[in-house]
Amino acid sequence: MHEESRQPCKGLINANRFDDFSLEDTAKCFSACAQSGNESCNLGNLQRYWLNYEIHLVEKSLTETVNMSFLKALVKNINTNISEDLHFSLTPSQVPKQVTEDEHRHPDRVRLPRSLFGSLQGSRPMVRLAITILNVGSGNVFKGPRLSLEDDSSVLNNHVVGLSLGHINVTGLAEPLEITFSHQHQPPNVTLSCVFWDVTKGSLSSPGSSGDWASRGCSTDVGVNGTICRCDHLTFFALLLRPILDQVTVKALTRISQAGCGTSMIFLAFTVVLYAFLRFSQQRLNSEDVPKIHVALSVSLFLLNLAFFINVGHGLKGSDAACWARGAVFHYFLLCAFTWMSLEAFHLYLLVIKVFNTYFGHYFLKLSLVGWGLPALIVIGAGSANSYGPYAIRDEKNTATLELCWFCEKTAISALYVTVHGYFLITFLFSAVVLGLVALKIFTLSSATAGKEKRQHWKGVLTLLGLSSLVGVTWGLAILTPLGLSTTYVFALFTSLQGVFIFCWFVVLYFPSRSTVTSSSGTARADQVLTVSHE
Repeated sequence: MHEESRQPCKGLINANRFDDFSLEDTAKCFSACAQSGNESCNLGNLQRYWLNYEIHLVEKSLTETVNMSFLKALVKNINTNISEDLHFSLTPSQVPKQVTEDEHRHPDRVRLPRSLFGSLQGSRPMVRLAITILNVGSGNVFKGPRLSLEDDSSVLNNHVVGLSLGHINVTGLAEPLEITFSHQHQPPNVTLSCVFWDVTKGSLSSPGSSGDWASRGCSTDVGVNGTICRCDHLTFFALLLRPILDQVTVKALTRISQAGCGTSMIFLAFTVVLYAFLRFSQQRLNSEDVPKIHVALSVSLFLLNLAFFINVGHGLKGSDAACWARGAVFHYFLLCAFTWMSLEAFHLYLLVIKVFNTYFGHYFLKLSLVGWGLPALIVIGAGSANSYGPYAIRDEKNTATLELCWFCEKTAISALYVTVHGYFLITFLFSAVVLGLVALKIFTLSSATAGKEKRQHWKGVLTLLGLSSLVGVTWGLAILTPLGLSTTYVFALFTSLQGVFIFCWFVVLYFPSRSTVTSSSGTARADQVLTVSHE
């Protein structure tokens, strides 16, 4: 017994003891059991202890309030014939107390519907309700297999809220209870989810865990300053913070992007060299604007990838002026890439949709003024507002997982949304609409062509895939990244390999098979764009 008494975190010595000394002794395990695999800790026993303590408050204790540094609790007799919902404050630093709906709304609170107690009215006129706020610390107690400390996931503020009627099992409520957890505005790469402690769940890797967090029967309504959890049962509840981009994920995405960008830079350089070779060997390219636009896009993407390598490689090293310059250059070439992709779409519109009356004097010169000049004006405007500086991607613990020179984290977020997110959205929507119109025209002509239907269909699909790489459709995957980590990986892979796709398209256009050599000028006219897919 003496040996056992020196190991309270095994959960045996204090089992079924709920005096102040036993509570404090067991609470020390919140910090003592911070490392996985600690043989002196039995997480299953510890978690059962606190679940049983809540039942003890209802069934055996005469205490009405508990006020300890790690635990706040309120025990109250409730008439099952109540006529209105019950509201309680859940301020972590205070003992829960009943409040009226008309009172000043507490940031942390719970609403218990009267129907919850009304459903018990036939069996008993009075029930005893326990509301607890337990600070479980940053250790492994009440983390469960679902939460991995290495993954930087955590319980909001390490606080767990318990609601219990003792041995009365309350599930499947027709009207759910509502718990509001207050919090500051979370980073965009962190997801919030309402969960409850499910004692029926466990893990083969953690056989002693005695439960895990689950979301069954709970819904999550995320707000700016708080999240409302609606659940159809009583137990322990918490709000989980799970970073979409934790440190491991950021490193993996950075490596994927660097590998893809490096490969793209090689193929983009091949594209420029190939154009130079063809221009000297085939004089007709001197007068065509299409390959010039492709090369301009290739140059902008090459310089964007180069700026990305420099920015990520240097981090925040160097002076403030050097960081400002790296952020401005990176921003400039990103906007140039967006602009040239939209100019590809504009030229495609003239070739395939408008077709007639599309002559413009000094056409490529005018496109170049827009492609290189408009981003310069935007960057000058952002730079004059001193928008560039240190930027960090952070997890839910406010730890920087990636640092680079970009927009100032605190003073230039609005400029980031306007000049990057807004600019991209406009150019992407324009390109997507044009590509949709082109697809409609290609498949309309394909269906009208006699014979070779299956072959024509597949060539039309391949043509659209090639055109998609020019107008930057893969960048649209950025819109889907909030859906999950898998779309983030797909976005990083496809956007970083855009240069490879452009090179393949360039080769298909200017090294056609003998059956397509009869086309007199490549893609200079609308029928020649379609010739790639409709020979």
